[in-house]
Amino acid sequence: LLGVRDRAPVYAAATHPVDRSLPGREIAPGLRLVEAHLPQPIPRGPLPLGFARRGDQVDPGRLLFFDTETTGLAGGTGTRAFQIGAADWHRHPELGDGLRVRQLLITTLGAERAMLEEFSRWLRPGTVLSSYNGRCYDAPLLKTRYRLARMGDPISPLDHVDLLFPTRRRYRGRWENCRLATIERKLLGIVREDDLPGSEAPAAWLSYLRGGSSALLRRVCAHNHQDVVTLARLLLRLVEAHEQSPELSGAVRREAARAG
Repeated sequence: LLGVRDRAPVYAAATHPVDRSLPGREIAPGLRLVEAHLPQPIPRGPLPLGFARRGDQVDPGRLLFFDTETTGLAGGTGTRAFQIGAADWHRHPELGDGLRVRQLLITTLGAERAMLEEFSRWLRPGTVLSSYNGRCYDAPLLKTRYRLARMGDPISPLDHVDLLFPTRRRYRGRWENCRLATIERKLLGIVREDDLPGSEAPAAWLSYLRGGSSALLRRVCAHNHQDVVTLARLLLRLVEAHEQSPELSGAVRREAARAG
């Protein structure tokens, strides 16, 4: 009976190599730096922050737009950032004026400390952070990671302009929601192609750590790159809109209330 029993076929393991390539260069074991320069004029003069209900101004050279990609959306000590992206207006000695985009990506769990150290070098005492809901999510998460690594917290002393709240005040009720992807499509005319949703970023990174392909992780890097570029454009648009019609946000709220 054993001789005539059907035997399960044996499948040979795949022999083609797994694509593990990633952008940028390794600057420490398990830590990659991805850099890009987008030519564009640097704003002239200080930018008024009236759109954020502030009476002061900020020098464009002090702004640092940042966004993180994390292992989860719930936050807490079990969540870590595996990528930090940042953009600032910068004058390149060869390429001229433009928006400099820098991204830190860890490919091993042990590289987190090196990433935090490198990001802290990008921050100066006069740096003004700018984000989209970063005051409530990204900044607290990074502060926790610095604390768990027993490192000094370079974020708390810095000024922070969160663009989510002034965007909601001005455009709530005009479109279906105020997610960054919606705002950049409706307000800035940016349409992403082959974009990987942020909710899929944790799985893409964990798959790479377990020896999988880097294809999805490269799309995470592209998503993060576009996020910080969008933040710079959004801030300029908010400044412009407030100067043209500072009371528009109140009118939008009244119209939304009547429609409701």
